[in-house]
Amino acid sequence: MIKGEMLYEGKAKKVFATEDPELLIIDYKDDATAFNGLKRGTIAGKGIINNEMSNALMRMLETKGVPTHLVKELSERETLVKRVKIVPLEVIVRNIAAGSFSKRYGIDEGKVFAEPTIEISYKNDALGDPLLNEYHALAMELCTRAELDMIKSYSFKINDELKKFWAGCGVTLVDFKLEFGRLSDGTIVLADEISPDTCRLWDAKTGEKLDKDRFRRDLGGVEEAYREIMGRLKKQLEA
Repeated sequence: MIKGEMLYEGKAKKVFATEDPELLIIDYKDDATAFNGLKRGTIAGKGIINNEMSNALMRMLETKGVPTHLVKELSERETLVKRVKIVPLEVIVRNIAAGSFSKRYGIDEGKVFAEPTIEISYKNDALGDPLLNEYHALAMELCTRAELDMIKSYSFKINDELKKFWAGCGVTLVDFKLEFGRLSDGTIVLADEISPDTCRLWDAKTGEKLDKDRFRRDLGGVEEAYREIMGRLKKQLEA
């Protein structure tokens, strides 16, 4: 597969065209950002870990009936994916209060919810990705009712599967962000990535943070946390 022109560069990835108009190449970077780009840095080896982890988890989810954009891993940092038109919604699934949820509602971080909850925000950097409700999303024609229902259904299913997987690694899945896209025929599939950049992952026994919060909160040991969580994932896959 020949890598063509760069179509887009985001905070964590570059996207390239290929000779097939329906296929793209994603190249994962080591760049790290937080707070809508206000904080910037580098996490050595992050791109390699995020690429491999995201692909492994998407392959697992495919076996559970969740369609994704994944085609195949090309190298340490590059993956071939189906071209999608991203639905401009960020879906945050929360099992435990943390981060912006705790700040916004004055709930202590670590409170376990009786059942998972979903937040939806408008994927728009210029506006700071504001929260939406379903009526807003439909009024703004960001998606159809059928698409929204499917996205919610997939999101809860993904949560169920990821919670089980990470529990087997001795890790608690606190919350995570998902993005979905439309294939050329309109089919909704999981896109973007599943990684320590997009998930809060805590050691099940100690509560130690093994994700991007170590960068956000200047906790130190960021690279070590990424390597630790990747090591646990590999061990679980080999079990």
